[in-house]
Amino acid sequence: MRTTILIAAAALILAVPAQAKLPWVKKAQEAGFADVKNCQSCHADKMPKKGGELSERGKFLVDMKGQKKAAEVDLAWLKDYKGK
Repeated sequence: MRTTILIAAAALILAVPAQAKLPWVKKAQEAGFADVKNCQSCHADKMPKKGGELSERGKFLVDMKGQKKAAEVDLAWLKDYKGK
């Protein structure tokens, strides 16, 4: 019984970081970027980790963040993305 509870608690704790950026997908879709369907729209991995490999779109957003000296990525920049 204790083991089951510990496993369930650990699963919940570990699941939170994996879903932490799902609001980004929702924001992108609300902004009209229907092709952004999941984390893999910007990340190479299904469950991206901080500092993990990015797709071309993700690299574009990080480059824009640097060019604009912004503190956060702005999904509105996707209107300038010319890739796939």
